[in-house]
Amino acid sequence: MTSQEVRSTVVVVTWRGRDHIEACLDALATQERPHRTLVVDNASDDGTADLLAAHPSAPEVLRLPRNRGYAGGIAAALARVRTPYVAWLNDDAAPASGWLAALEAALDADRSAAAATSVLRTSDGRTQSAGVRLTADGHGADAPQASGEVFGFCGGAALLRTEALASAGGVPAHFFCYYEDTDTSWRLRLAGHRIVSVPDAVAAHLHGATTQPGSPQFHRWNERNRLLMLLRCAPADVAARELARFAAITLALPLRRAVPDAANFRVRLRMDVLAEAVAGLPAALRARRRIGSTASRRRAVWRTWSGV
Repeated sequence: MTSQEVRSTVVVVTWRGRDHIEACLDALATQERPHRTLVVDNASDDGTADLLAAHPSAPEVLRLPRNRGYAGGIAAALARVRTPYVAWLNDDAAPASGWLAALEAALDADRSAAAATSVLRTSDGRTQSAGVRLTADGHGADAPQASGEVFGFCGGAALLRTEALASAGGVPAHFFCYYEDTDTSWRLRLAGHRIVSVPDAVAAHLHGATTQPGSPQFHRWNERNRLLMLLRCAPADVAARELARFAAITLALPLRRAVPDAANFRVRLRMDVLAEAVAGLPAALRARRRIGSTASRRRAVWRTWSGV
């Protein structure tokens, strides 16, 4: 291997990212390791295309005819990836110059690891995420610190083995946005791979620059995709329990005197989530069969990482 060999394709998905993607591309231009940059433009209509065309780093651009979300953008890019490693990077993330080198080194050192996740920091230097942890009710939550092995990678800034990702079924494009990383982490785990957090791979992140955390759409994607992920990947009783729990809470909300003033407690939104989860059930069960793995393997992953 020469020092100039390109081993990683960095996929940046953007939608109306004019105000922040330039900082992302500038940061990628400072990386210590050579790489290929592939920007997936989800039919932006705010001048992002002109900015990409004029940027001095001359990134390769895949412009989609419609907005397919983050999951759909990553999925569309995978057919063009020929390098052994593929990085997922949010367009509002600016990695430090040693970011890619640290991630590549981590995967080089641990052949059993299929993904290496970064440390995402807010503008004031706080750690936002050092990977994904699995909660007792099946949520994917931010891991607070880099501690070696973690359940899953955060899709905002991570490096994966391209072959392992393809063998695990790629990316669930229909998720559109959120939980595509946790679902992928589940499938990598079920295939026997490890996922590591790399403290030296740091990226600044303007969380929510494209989507608005706490908005009705945010909660719709989160709740729906969590349920679909569990139906696809988790032990059957866990998936059934969480779907039933979500339905029971939804039906009980009109009877409560006090309901939290948050979008995820709106009955209409939750009914829409339930309708989409039920409509997606046949496809989720087909995916579950394709994913394979044994019931004992699913249970082992759940018990190891959910704390149950």
